[in-house]
Amino acid sequence: MRAGSLPPKRHIQFRRPDGGLYAEELLSTQGFESVYSLLYHLHPPTATLDVRSWDRPRPRLQPNEPLRNRHFRTARIATSGDAVSARVPVLGNADVTIAVAEFSDPMPYFYRNVRGDELLFVHRGSGHLETPLGRLDYRPHDYLVIPVGTTYRVHPSETTRMLVHETSGPVRVPRKYRNECGQLAEHAPYYERDFRGPILGEPNSEDGAFEIRVAGKERNAIYTVAHHPCDVVGWDGYCYPYAFNLDEFAPITGKLHQPPPAHATFEAPAAAFCAFVPRLFDYHPLAIPVPYNHSSVDCDEVLYYVSGNFMSRRGVEEGSITLHTAGAPHGPQPGTVEQSIGKKSTDEIAVMIDTFAPLHIAAAASDAEDEGYYRSWLEAPAAT
Repeated sequence: MRAGSLPPKRHIQFRRPDGGLYAEELLSTQGFESVYSLLYHLHPPTATLDVRSWDRPRPRLQPNEPLRNRHFRTARIATSGDAVSARVPVLGNADVTIAVAEFSDPMPYFYRNVRGDELLFVHRGSGHLETPLGRLDYRPHDYLVIPVGTTYRVHPSETTRMLVHETSGPVRVPRKYRNECGQLAEHAPYYERDFRGPILGEPNSEDGAFEIRVAGKERNAIYTVAHHPCDVVGWDGYCYPYAFNLDEFAPITGKLHQPPPAHATFEAPAAAFCAFVPRLFDYHPLAIPVPYNHSSVDCDEVLYYVSGNFMSRRGVEEGSITLHTAGAPHGPQPGTVEQSIGKKSTDEIAVMIDTFAPLHIAAAASDAEDEGYYRSWLEAPAAT
């Protein structure tokens, strides 16, 4: 992407109308070895008035002990505040933390996560992200991909509920969807024009004291800077926040049931993301539409239920999270296989993450757990 005013070459003089120099900033990832963008500020982004500690509580996570499939009714978890302070961790490991957040307050401060990328899924609500690279609007069913080190704050225009993934590395389009030049291939379930980047407006030239809360690896801090972070006159590059809406996802279907990788959306270190959206079912005359029983022997599977009729699963509700763990087979519950036969389509929306290291459970999730979920595959007793 390219936006605003730029010099003809990088790392050369680029002067303001008053003769002063714009301040060039390289927003890079993985050192200087991966995607980056070049930003041109009215003032140096380094002008720092104060740095102090940010006592941000670390998630308290316990092992999935005893090892079993679980169901958490996260709609019953109380959250409040803004898009960062309202986050309540549910599950996590060294590679990813999964949280829920429901908020209506705008962020009075900016936030910068330097631990890894963030993937935010908007269940309900609308608003926008304010970033140095521009404004990024969001609406229901948006994925928001926020690269590591991006400075931003969230302004909800209505109460917003999000599923938040904080990863240990980059969130990327799956390699199988890209050709050797990086372009999305013809078989991909989305296209470049389905992705929305930030829109750069006029630079904010305000001086004063602006708070940026920085979340680091094992370390946090609150910076107070002298110039508004969104004073950028132009930028270009590959590193920027963007949105993708599930309404634009074109699910891959087949003659027989397609496994979850056919519904992949993004990937991250030791994690894979999928989405299940309204789609036609399989067209073999004897096809069984619901998923078959399966054992994910080397990963934990997490499903977040958004809306619609979850045909293979009873007892879940909007905002439910199921954890199907490595070592415990799972699949359609009793009776749902026969009920699915002959159905032509589904209206469900759910998002999934598979992790290749065991997930641990946060205290808030335990408080919202359906304790009997692991028994939901038992045959119902016959009526007398």
